[in-house]
Amino acid sequence: MRAIPKLKLVMSIGLLSLAGFVFAADDHGASLDADSALANLKEGNARFASSKDSSSKPTAAKRAETAQAQHPFAIILACADSRTGPEIIFDENIGDLFVIRTAGNLVDEHALGSVEYAVEHLGTRLVVVLGHQRCGAVTAALASATAPGHVQSLVRDIQPAVEAEKGSAGDALENTVAENARLVAAQIRKQAELGEAAKDVRIVPAVYSLDTGKVELIKE
Repeated sequence: MRAIPKLKLVMSIGLLSLAGFVFAADDHGASLDADSALANLKEGNARFASSKDSSSKPTAAKRAETAQAQHPFAIILACADSRTGPEIIFDENIGDLFVIRTAGNLVDEHALGSVEYAVEHLGTRLVVVLGHQRCGAVTAALASATAPGHVQSLVRDIQPAVEAEKGSAGDALENTVAENARLVAAQIRKQAELGEAAKDVRIVPAVYSLDTGKVELIKE
């Protein structure tokens, strides 16, 4: 009877050791410093906005190259909107970007954990919070502070941006989209536990234009 608990203990230790190995296998220094990563994104978006076809479409060779390891140079927290795929609008390929997407580009514990993982284990040093023109989640939050089902969680978390932009000059939706990206970037700075890497991590808000295809950084 005593052998069973011992066996379970040995198996548990073995599994924990294996998990540690898996995480450690990805652990390395910065894949690219924040400023260089941001320059890459700007160049990629310029290509996308000015070209008829993407120059970085996924290929079999790139898939094979990244099959065993990933070294994304930027983390993109983007909206789940079908028109705003980060790999496409930044003209990047498989393995280039670590992408987190929720309606309204909001951050929760899962998203924070994803950011922390990419910084610690993949060496990523740039985080971009990417709002976009005519965001449906922000539109809903502007229309009402309540919504049915779990959509309520979206409009609730966008309300601070709605309140911050009340009475501001200009288009209410555009202003709130930008403010929401700013607030989410600030939330990541405050809540993400990035350890020693924090001093090298840059977190920036931005807005993508559905009309032009261009991404613009937001002043804070």
